[in-house]
Amino acid sequence: PKMKEDNCLHAALICLGMLYYSHAITTEKLNHARPSLHGHHEKGKEGQVLHRSKRGWVWNQFFVIEEYTGPDPVLVGRLHSDIDSGDGNIKYILSGEGAGIIFVIDDKSGNIHATKTLDREERAQYTLTAQAVDRNTNRPLEPPSEFIVKVQDINDNPPEFLHENYHANVPERSNVGTSVIQVTASDADDPTYGNSAKLVYSILEGQPYFSVEAQTGIIRTALPNMDREAKEEYHVVIQAKDMGGHMGGLSGTTKVTITLTDVNDNPPKFPQSVYQMSVSEAAVPGEEVGRVKAKDPDIGENGLVAYSIIDGDGMEMFEITTDYETQEGVVKLKKLLDFETKKSYSLKVEAANVHIDPKFISNGPFKDTVTVKISVEDADEPPVFLKPSYIFEVQENAASGTVVGKVHAKDPDAANSAIRYSIDRHTDLERYFIINAEDGNIKTIKALDREEIAWHNISVFAVEVHKQHQEAKVPVAIKVVDVNDNAPKFAAAYEAFVCENAQSNQQFITISADDKDDSANGPRFIFSLPPEIIQNRNFTLRDNRDNTASVLVRREGFSRQKQDLYLLPIVISDGGLPPLSSTNTLTIRVCGCDSNGSLLSCNAEAYVLNAGLSTGALIAILACIVILLVIVVLFVTLKRQKKEPLIVFEEEDVRENIITYDDEGGGEEDTEAFDIATLQNPDGINGFIPRKDIKPEYQYMPRPGLRPAPNSVDVDDFINTRIQEADNDPTAPPYDSIQIYGYEGRGSVAGSLSSLESATTDSDLDYDYLQNWGPRFKKLADLYGSKDTFDDDS
Repeated sequence: PKMKEDNCLHAALICLGMLYYSHAITTEKLNHARPSLHGHHEKGKEGQVLHRSKRGWVWNQFFVIEEYTGPDPVLVGRLHSDIDSGDGNIKYILSGEGAGIIFVIDDKSGNIHATKTLDREERAQYTLTAQAVDRNTNRPLEPPSEFIVKVQDINDNPPEFLHENYHANVPERSNVGTSVIQVTASDADDPTYGNSAKLVYSILEGQPYFSVEAQTGIIRTALPNMDREAKEEYHVVIQAKDMGGHMGGLSGTTKVTITLTDVNDNPPKFPQSVYQMSVSEAAVPGEEVGRVKAKDPDIGENGLVAYSIIDGDGMEMFEITTDYETQEGVVKLKKLLDFETKKSYSLKVEAANVHIDPKFISNGPFKDTVTVKISVEDADEPPVFLKPSYIFEVQENAASGTVVGKVHAKDPDAANSAIRYSIDRHTDLERYFIINAEDGNIKTIKALDREEIAWHNISVFAVEVHKQHQEAKVPVAIKVVDVNDNAPKFAAAYEAFVCENAQSNQQFITISADDKDDSANGPRFIFSLPPEIIQNRNFTLRDNRDNTASVLVRREGFSRQKQDLYLLPIVISDGGLPPLSSTNTLTIRVCGCDSNGSLLSCNAEAYVLNAGLSTGALIAILACIVILLVIVVLFVTLKRQKKEPLIVFEEEDVRENIITYDDEGGGEEDTEAFDIATLQNPDGINGFIPRKDIKPEYQYMPRPGLRPAPNSVDVDDFINTRIQEADNDPTAPPYDSIQIYGYEGRGSVAGSLSSLESATTDSDLDYDYLQNWGPRFKKLADLYGSKDTFDDDS
């Protein structure tokens, strides 16, 4: 079809060229005398059409068909100058876009050919410049002339959609003509030339559910009441065709996936009319009994269902909640059940949509009901006490075996098993009570004291005789009733003070009492003096009738010199039945007071002191004396420390004298930093070098010639000399010893303290002199002086 179309196009262009040719002949006759360049257009090979244009900057246009696939280069046109006489002296030159690559010119004839296949979609036109020059001198014969070569479009590009696949949604049950989505295609051909880019849309797949508008590409619904629950997804194929949809046009397709979205157009429905459930009477409130579920084909919030109990004899015993994850109604126990009282219940449960769409209210009520029958199963229940708790009373000090009270429990099951009772000993660690296992009577084991424990809280167990694992527990509170068995006493350890200058009937203290018994056997308290001292001439007592009493002075003028302490007995009685009383002693001290009644001193010695010295003054004097004593002690201690010598020359105290040189020196080569004579023993200078590791009385003469010069500064010679003396000493024992090179001072009684001696030496030295060195060397004398003893024994 495409070849056929090209032939038709060529025929049309030939006709058009003939018209141009006749017009060019007329124009050429009129302008024959003017030099100009004129172009030729040729379409196909049947003929040529000359197009003469006026010389100058005139926009000449040449046309060439795109996608030409002939064996020879296509002739675009011909350039010819009026001054060209045909002798070959004129040379035509072509420059500009594509010159020499795409477009070539015959420099003699001026024919322009296209050497490559052109694509209008890549480039629609080319701008070129032509010029005629002298072939020999290249001198321009005419000014350059610019012209345009336009690529003529053919229908060589099919329509293309923006997306290969489209996805769209539309609510189910939408009206006919509801817009779903618009698809758009584009054509790369020239929209201004012919119908190559004129598109028409059509639907290939998806009828009869959807349709498409031919000019706009809008997809619309074509059927009413499309049901998502019947079919949710549709696949539609849309075609776009150019050439206005006529035969021979190119086309492109795309796929559109259309999904029906859900609306609430279906009510919930129970799959059955009756549900059977069972629950044990031992179940606790909140325990799940069973589940019901109404099916709703809608999804999302349109399929949400809420459950409720609307009728039945079990509305007070059961409740229902909605599990929104599973869309189930959960029946739960609301109250405790009793198989012996009621064995079955019936409920009417309703399931209703949460969200209802008013558009589809005509579809019927969006709810459904079902009957739920629940049977109660018998369970082996533990005993049950008649009361949730018990409170008993018992008097304190009651005799052992006194009955406190009785608890009672029964088996709620039909078997009505016998019950046995016991006390939880963790709640009665002191074992005050005992219970009769048969009848539940609680008795005391020992006397109770309310003042120690006013309430006893114990727990009683009840178990079935034949089923020990079934037990019940009840709290029992036992109140110990108070008995007046405690006499009142002083509330505190009172100690009163009375001034020597106290006036008659002057109150100097108020006392109160305390009673361990309950308020019924305690206050009010009665205060009085014993009968034998009612006529006491020193003090008197006044009962204030508010559980307090005041002590008053009966006479004037007390003297600490005569008597500084008084003991006043006071009788306190309580209001119990029978009343109890006790005699308490109040200590009263006589004190010195100033004129305002303020206490100064309560000591009898303070009365004979000088009136001019107060307590503060006495304390100051004592502080001064202590300070003076401390100063004297410190002074004496410092004096003694100054008198002690820095060096103790006792025989027992042996120490080394360290000589500090304060000179670091310059190393082995530095022999000028110190005097070597400092290291020499003055005794060695005179030729006498004592050995401190042998018997002190033994001396030897050193070998001549080995003694260093007193003023020698050669340290190496000095050390070598000492080494030779040690090696050649015939009196030296065969064990290591320390050679003393530093001067340790004169007159050291202890001598060398070297301990580098061997206990296994076979030296013939006599160490008996160690016995004369005192107790400090007794251990050494025993070690070295025992050789002869061992020899004698052997």
